[in-house]
Amino acid sequence: MGFSVGIVGKPSCGKTSFTNAACMTDFKVGSYPFTTIDANVGVTHVRTPCACAGFDVDDNPQNSLCVNRVRLVPIKLIDVAGLVPGAHEGRGMGNKFLDDLRQADVLIHIVDASGALDAEGQEVSTGAYDPIEDVKFLEDEITQWLLGIIQKDWRRLTGRVRAEGVKLDEILLEKLSGLKIGRKHILKAIRDSGLKAEAADQWSDEEIKGFASLIWHTAKPIIIAANKIDRPGAEENFKRLQETFPDYLVVAVSALAEKVLKDLESKGVISYVPGDDDFEVLKPDALSESELAQLDKLKSEILGKYGGTGVQNILNKAVFDFLNMITVYPVHDVGSLSDGDGNVLPDVFLVPEGTTAKEFAGHIHTDLMESFIHAIDARTNMRIGDKHVLKDCDVIKIVSAKGTK
Repeated sequence: MGFSVGIVGKPSCGKTSFTNAACMTDFKVGSYPFTTIDANVGVTHVRTPCACAGFDVDDNPQNSLCVNRVRLVPIKLIDVAGLVPGAHEGRGMGNKFLDDLRQADVLIHIVDASGALDAEGQEVSTGAYDPIEDVKFLEDEITQWLLGIIQKDWRRLTGRVRAEGVKLDEILLEKLSGLKIGRKHILKAIRDSGLKAEAADQWSDEEIKGFASLIWHTAKPIIIAANKIDRPGAEENFKRLQETFPDYLVVAVSALAEKVLKDLESKGVISYVPGDDDFEVLKPDALSESELAQLDKLKSEILGKYGGTGVQNILNKAVFDFLNMITVYPVHDVGSLSDGDGNVLPDVFLVPEGTTAKEFAGHIHTDLMESFIHAIDARTNMRIGDKHVLKDCDVIKIVSAKGTK
């Protein structure tokens, strides 16, 4: 898990509830600000069709799960302290929030779609607060935070661009690499800004601010989770969020519904695979009439209406659509699709789209990459070279001077 998904938002919006539902953890949950003081790091899963279906074999997953031919691949979630306006100036838990933000590759912004929390995360009457303001303030806080970092020594550093011919992306890469902001993000922001890098010392404050916004939008894309979608007024606000922010992906979410379903599934009362839009009641006698009625309501008003609780959906979109990850399965024996212990399709790795066979060897172990000879595609039994670009759901054997995988 070399990447992580950050869960962000103001206090009490449902960040921790989302993390609990996704990870089935028991982090402290409260309806007051700063329940989450330290970053909570959990492990959840994204779902993808398992390679076992294409090969028509029964697998023995070791680093993941397989349920009904669906592979559940672990990823890391970071649930950070609630953000309030003025965080970039250190207000509230702002400094802690922004420090934890450095670790994330993509952000899921949990918004209370019912509008029952003010800007500080305090409860107000339902619909009294406009959740659109939450998205605007998060954008501004992150921009101001990054702007503060970029503007420090800006004139002196950019003077070197003009006087010495030093490239702007080189200067910024050194300054921003600790934030998980890479050269490709910086170069794209420069292109999209329409500004001349060689004249950076002449950029206005407003142009620098716009550039800072472009960098973080590129490096840390945001998806909006319209949480508490079953509450009064939430559906209308969900549609307004989609209309107001057409460049964002907005997903209807009920973290509470996901937690309820996973709790019942863990007790064997229902059969439910995260991300499904339906479930089967296995032990109706274990539920009261009112509980059965609530489940029927959950099924029709959330699962049926939105195609699921939204929790698994938004995680999948974060990893596969925004981070452009693919799944690759390494095996020791391409005939039996097994590892050295006989486990069939034991491991699966999430790697960036465009990863080569040799680069994938490095994801397994550095030694395998350094001593890479070739790989074998389990579907074709053909050798593939170091520059061969892997596809989603590939199953390969790595052959190296130090052994095979």
